[in-house]
Amino acid sequence: MPLQNRVTPFGDLIATPERGLMFGNRGLLHNQHREIVRHSQVRRWIVCVLEFRGRRREIMHPGYYTELFFLDEATALAAGHRPCAECRRQDYQRFRGAWASAHSGSTEKLPSADEMDALLQQDRLEGRSRKRTYQADITTLPDGVFIVRDGEPWLLWQSEMLRWTPGGYDRRQPRPGAEIVTVLTPRSTVNTIAAGYTPAVHPLAT
Repeated sequence: MPLQNRVTPFGDLIATPERGLMFGNRGLLHNQHREIVRHSQVRRWIVCVLEFRGRRREIMHPGYYTELFFLDEATALAAGHRPCAECRRQDYQRFRGAWASAHSGSTEKLPSADEMDALLQQDRLEGRSRKRTYQADITTLPDGVFIVRDGEPWLLWQSEMLRWTPGGYDRRQPRPGAEIVTVLTPRSTVNTIAAGYTPAVHPLAT
């Protein structure tokens, strides 16, 4: 039976056979029976590569952080995660540079992980586990951002909207003109993407 450790663009954890292309964590979320008992434990939500320096882990080992899986990086960013500073060092540095450009207008002083995580925590959650969203004109949103349409998550990508499923993107629609939409990706991350950070997407997106 699949474990409940796959992350949706809403930030929810679901059980599904598909693993996805990326890995990450947000602390220890499971009990000794490998059951999810909390939405998050720490403020540092990261997204990592699946393989790094030959490391191997037992999934949901008691007392260790909960291994989470994402369809792609765009999904992880929508959920509220950011690139890992260890296994994705170059992406992390690119993310910091775009973040600095978006939030301070200069890349002379890059933000620390704690500074980014503090703002992300405000932007991704209302209370302890409810997803924070906001409204925006779709024409102002860059590629790589998720919106909600008819209650479902859609990725904005190359003049289209792609419907997210655990196994990939299964439907395409032309991106509409001026229209107010609900944005899933945290505002600070949307600004970072708009400033030049391009998230990796599943091959079905292209």
